[in-house]
Amino acid sequence: MAASPHTLSSRLLTYVTQLNRSHNQQVRPKPESVASPFLEKTSSGQAKAEIYEMRPLSPPSLSLSRKPNEKELIELEPDSVIEDSIDVGKETKEEKRWKEMKLQVYDLPGILARLSKIKLTALVVSTTAAGFALAPGPFDWPCFLLTSVGTGLASCAANSINQFFEVPFDSNMNRTKNRPLVRGQISPLLAVSFATCCAVPGVAILTLGVNPLTGALGLFNIFLYTCCYTPLKRISIANTWVGAVVGAIPPVMGWTAATGSLDAGAFLLGGILYSWQFPHFNALSWGLREDYSRGGYCMMSVTHPGLCRRVALRHCLALLVLSAAAPVLDITTWTFPITALPINAYISYLGFRFYVDADRRSSRRLFFCSLWHLPLLLLLMLTCKRPSGGGDAGPPPS
Repeated sequence: MAASPHTLSSRLLTYVTQLNRSHNQQVRPKPESVASPFLEKTSSGQAKAEIYEMRPLSPPSLSLSRKPNEKELIELEPDSVIEDSIDVGKETKEEKRWKEMKLQVYDLPGILARLSKIKLTALVVSTTAAGFALAPGPFDWPCFLLTSVGTGLASCAANSINQFFEVPFDSNMNRTKNRPLVRGQISPLLAVSFATCCAVPGVAILTLGVNPLTGALGLFNIFLYTCCYTPLKRISIANTWVGAVVGAIPPVMGWTAATGSLDAGAFLLGGILYSWQFPHFNALSWGLREDYSRGGYCMMSVTHPGLCRRVALRHCLALLVLSAAAPVLDITTWTFPITALPINAYISYLGFRFYVDADRRSSRRLFFCSLWHLPLLLLLMLTCKRPSGGGDAGPPPS
């Protein structure tokens, strides 16, 4: 039977369609290889020849179908943009250069306060006031004010001279690189003049307004801090013990200002301040070991880390013994060592943790505890102070 024309046409259309599909699969163009921006090493010389025969980009105008190279970008960049970039480079170089800061009159009080270490001076005055208040006898307000002012001026002088000597070393430490003399906010001549203007009237007030013994102690403390402790910091770890003596003298000055003599109570107060400074400073210096190394300071935490922790623990325990000795010397009642036992035991526990753990966390906990331990301990001593003329009163006269 002969096929109908409609059937033949449909078969012919199907054959042509299959033929076109096979043809398209055979002549599919090969994707062009994208040239890498980095020329890789090839072993065939033909590949190198093909790379070398590439023609340079001749058209000067940029087309939208490709990205401009760096040379064309530089040629098309406006001159103003280039000049701005040069100016920014100059500004960054100028900013990196050292510039002496001009002193403004309204900035002077703040600069002098940082030069004299006003927070440390406030601590010195407060311990002096505690020694004056704990001394037996009536409280003399004029003498107390003169003692506080004279001690504060002496402390400002000692701290200013200390910063004057340590400028090249403070500049290497993160903790002290922003001090006024290091930054050039104040001239060395002005710093020395300020120290002199504080030391002379301070010692004069203590000597003439209070008593010669207190004035001599104030002058000796300035000498000990500036001429012994300051240079010893770069020579020997003994500087910590000398610095502890410097911090122990202010409460003794308060006692001598009230009594005019060096009694057992004065040495007890000095001993408490002496022992308190070791857990306070050793814990602080433990977190600043890198800074002290850069500054060239010889500290226990840097050269003798084990001794640093042992000394801190010993003096934490010494605070327990010194507190118990206060009622024995008739300075406080027996309630003082009992009420002070919790805080003394707590700082001793933190000193033990610092000795065992030897890490930054334990040192920070001990340091922050020392900040509130001393004020609270002195406050407890004041509340438990033995009344004047303590002891059993004799029979009334006939």
